[in-house]
Amino acid sequence: MMTDQWVTFSRRGVAEAVHLKGEIDLANAHDIGRAIVARTTTADAVLIDLTAVSFLDSAGVRLLDLIVGELDERGKPIRLVVGERGAARMTLQLCAFRNDLFAIDLDRAAEELGR
Repeated sequence: MMTDQWVTFSRRGVAEAVHLKGEIDLANAHDIGRAIVARTTTADAVLIDLTAVSFLDSAGVRLLDLIVGELDERGKPIRLVVGERGAARMTLQLCAFRNDLFAIDLDRAAEELGR
């Protein structure tokens, strides 16, 4: 399955930036997760930009939880860029996701990870 309609990548300072967009749900979460893991395995830090996500279901939340857990185990810093409002932020807050990982702005989060 081609995942580039939902996920793209870029570099932001020391971090590998993962840009998600559209609907992240049971239909595509597994493939998106494989693409993210393949690209971030050797990253020093990871930013996951969720500001363009229009829908996030429980499969998407589980995917983020697994990625965060894996990066935590390897001692790699991660930030979830959720903006000030939006579907992903609302869903993650409703699920009591770790809000210490939330960032509002991608550039500012990249700068903080680079310190």
